[in-house]
Amino acid sequence: QESSRTFMVITAKFLTDEAGDTNEQYDLVLLNDQGFDIIDRFNLGECESACALVSCSLADSMAEYYVVGTAFSYPHEQEPGKGRILILMVDNGKLSLVFEAETAGAVYNLNPFNGKLVAGVNSRLNLYTWNEIEQGKFQLKEECSHTGHILVLYVQTRGDFILVGDLMKSITLLIYKPEENAIVELARDNSANWMTAVEILDEDIYLGAENCYNLFCARRNADAATDEERQRLEIVGEFHLGDFVNRFRHGSLVMKLPDTEQAEIPTVIFCTVNGVIGIVASLSEGLYRMLEQLQQCMNQVIKGVGGFSHSDWRSFQNERRSALARGFIDGDLIESFTDLRRDKMEEVVALMGKPFTVEKVLLTVEELQRLH
Repeated sequence: QESSRTFMVITAKFLTDEAGDTNEQYDLVLLNDQGFDIIDRFNLGECESACALVSCSLADSMAEYYVVGTAFSYPHEQEPGKGRILILMVDNGKLSLVFEAETAGAVYNLNPFNGKLVAGVNSRLNLYTWNEIEQGKFQLKEECSHTGHILVLYVQTRGDFILVGDLMKSITLLIYKPEENAIVELARDNSANWMTAVEILDEDIYLGAENCYNLFCARRNADAATDEERQRLEIVGEFHLGDFVNRFRHGSLVMKLPDTEQAEIPTVIFCTVNGVIGIVASLSEGLYRMLEQLQQCMNQVIKGVGGFSHSDWRSFQNERRSALARGFIDGDLIESFTDLRRDKMEEVVALMGKPFTVEKVLLTVEELQRLH
């Protein structure tokens, strides 16, 4: 949080009582931005766990808040039936609770949304407003909601668009209509993907990761001829990553120089539960076609370790279906071109045909390497 020059992290510790039962105690820990020293701590309640944390401003206020979503997990409940949204402020290095609101379920995620707050609470997507009820005193009030989900686990926003990643029902694109005071569904993917992360690449392209270690890209057909086509997200890319992605974030791993080709390539960083950090880059059509051809030719020249097929490994596959990878380029394979012997490079480029040369292909691959 830039205004207070602090970071907040969620911590959990395991406590054993006299009966030998183990319980979790969740805390919100405030760190300074210099040496990451602990300067304050906020304890959550018994059986209460923190599920979401965001730093944001609300309404027209210039103040920045830490907003925390929690869940009360009791042994007799299959799903949490109660949670809280906590709004905290840092004042002179100390945390103060500005407001708390009880929710009818676990608050799995929080996102700032045009001065408001979007929260995934169990199977509902709720939109909250931050209202001043008297001088210097504010209240969080639910404005509208959207239902029909299993569990609203992952949410991303862009403008008035809201992308929901569901526990079992893949992704759904929603739009907030302020004139109707409502959140309306625009389109959805009807696949039964169990989502682990989502991101909005642009207004019509959406990126998702699911629990069988696959990535996929969906496109909205806003100009389709029929309502049925407009309400269905078309899958335009599928790829087996081989790791469990738990976070996407727009950004770059390196500083992009302004007057270079790399500066024009949008990138999204992903993180996985095994500690892998990688990027997904949005390529121009011409560059994609060239790299697709390079990928195909490299597969003809280079044999996989142990004789494994590259196309089989990268094929989208889960418990319900499998399909050949499409719409994605394997960056690890492409970058291995620079490690080939000169004769192997020439063999690959010969398969690509004119006008490609080894020097031209090497230059392209090396420029892509600078993205990370």
